[in-house]
Amino acid sequence: VQLQASGGGLVQAGGSLRLSCVASGRTFDNYAIGWFRQAPGKDREFVAGINWTGGTTNYADSVKGRFTISRDNAKNTVYLQMNSLKPDDTAVYYCAARSWRALTDPHEYDYWGQGTQVTVSS
Repeated sequence: VQLQASGGGLVQAGGSLRLSCVASGRTFDNYAIGWFRQAPGKDREFVAGINWTGGTTNYADSVKGRFTISRDNAKNTVYLQMNSLKPDDTAVYYCAARSWRALTDPHEYDYWGQGTQVTVSS
């Protein structure tokens, strides 16, 4: 499956962005999607995940209550709505796919998108 992430940009602290991850190539419905982010000099970290049905979601503690992950299987798209953004949210955001369940370990994912830059100014 091929993944294309988009929607990043420059926003002031407190603002919002919505990232999109569009999938193509295989049956999207069978895949869980995770969003990860990587800031300069830091490891890639889990942000949010959604299972293949959309019925189960999980979030990193740092984004709970601010970010919401959702999916529209008819459009082969997963969204990450990011509200109340903070400068610490600045990173390149990646979406990734694996079968069935979304896990927090990036090594468990088989397919990755190219990343989209999110910059939050103070």
